[in-house]
Amino acid sequence: MFSGFYNTGIVAYQTLLRLVAPFIPKARLWVDGRHGWAHKLEQQLAGNTKAIAWFHAASLGEFEQGRPVIEAFRTQYPNHKILLTFFSPSGYEVRKDYDGADYIMYLPADTPANARQFVKLVRPQIALFIKYEFWYNYLRALKAAQVPIISFSAIFRPNQLFFKPWGQFYRDMLHCFDHILVQNQESVSLLTSINITNVTLAGDTRFDRVAQVVTTKKAIPIAESFKKNSPLLVVGSAWPEDMAVLIPFINAFTKPLKVIIAPHEIHNNEIDQWQNQLTGRSVRFSEGSELDKSTADILIIDNVGMLSSLYQYGEFAYIGGAFRQGLHNILEAATFGMPLFFGPEYAKFQEAVDLVNEGAAFPINSVVELTLAFNKQYEDARETSQLSRQYVQRNIGATTKVMEVVQKLMSERVNERMSER
Repeated sequence: MFSGFYNTGIVAYQTLLRLVAPFIPKARLWVDGRHGWAHKLEQQLAGNTKAIAWFHAASLGEFEQGRPVIEAFRTQYPNHKILLTFFSPSGYEVRKDYDGADYIMYLPADTPANARQFVKLVRPQIALFIKYEFWYNYLRALKAAQVPIISFSAIFRPNQLFFKPWGQFYRDMLHCFDHILVQNQESVSLLTSINITNVTLAGDTRFDRVAQVVTTKKAIPIAESFKKNSPLLVVGSAWPEDMAVLIPFINAFTKPLKVIIAPHEIHNNEIDQWQNQLTGRSVRFSEGSELDKSTADILIIDNVGMLSSLYQYGEFAYIGGAFRQGLHNILEAATFGMPLFFGPEYAKFQEAVDLVNEGAAFPINSVVELTLAFNKQYEDARETSQLSRQYVQRNIGATTKVMEVVQKLMSERVNERMSER
């Protein structure tokens, strides 16, 4: 019964996206990216004789979370091909040229026919889902094909449908996984309470990813010359709600401070509005001379892809999204060691809760609160910086635990196939 409702919902969702695609660019990318998917996949896989490992990420954040595992798998199993799928255009469009995977595509909508055809074409030797992805028909098709299925960096909360009295349909999906690697003990306890016992407390692979970011960071000469010897605040993934607090704070701050602002989305009109409101001299990354940038007070990043490397120049970081949209990645800043500031809606993000409890991060509700917290950290940043850096270092290692499970399941599958012969 519930499967019928689920499948009807998937079809309705597809239909809705097709209707709005002419008017909404993101919906158009979602629809166009899946058009003729089976033919495209057949063409990509033509002539391949190697086993395939399938990784699936919802979007860009989940991809970055799973990236250490993808790369560890590539190293440990060099004779396998890697297929990477995305649900969202915000992941696929940014990482469609990622050289760590052999095939990259949108995940076709989760209908029974699509799932069966996809699994039949790919014939994956193993399937790995990153964090939140639970697709009923794909899980059933993989299970029917006896493909080992792993979920990693997963996190569960009591209010999720899996744990409701009427949530059997969703619990059935969890039973499809051969192993689930979770981020925290609460997730272990919740899964155990519904008789899911193939669980490992492994932590979050994002810590391994941000540790990689430090070692692979790119020098950004413009940012270096802009900073000079001044203290620097890096504002990452800023939304209008964040800027409503940040702009008055920046305008009123009288001590030496340079500011780099990286908007979450690049909208020229919005950036123009911010520049008009800022009293200090601001310049866009893409405009002006090197001298303009080096003498400016505020540098606005009007491109994507460099934020993680920009944090290396900062003494302080403000991370956007926690007023409404959802807090963005704070670990990239934490790993470079600095006090962190963000909005009030952070309780769903374990790393934010941890860093607040450790005294390395500071949630704020208003301009006044940001001013008070920042002024204190302006004097004490060195001690706080060590706290955030040490927190990241303590939590590295989840990728190794995931790969131990991968190796065990793949070895078991090989042995089963040999015994069947």
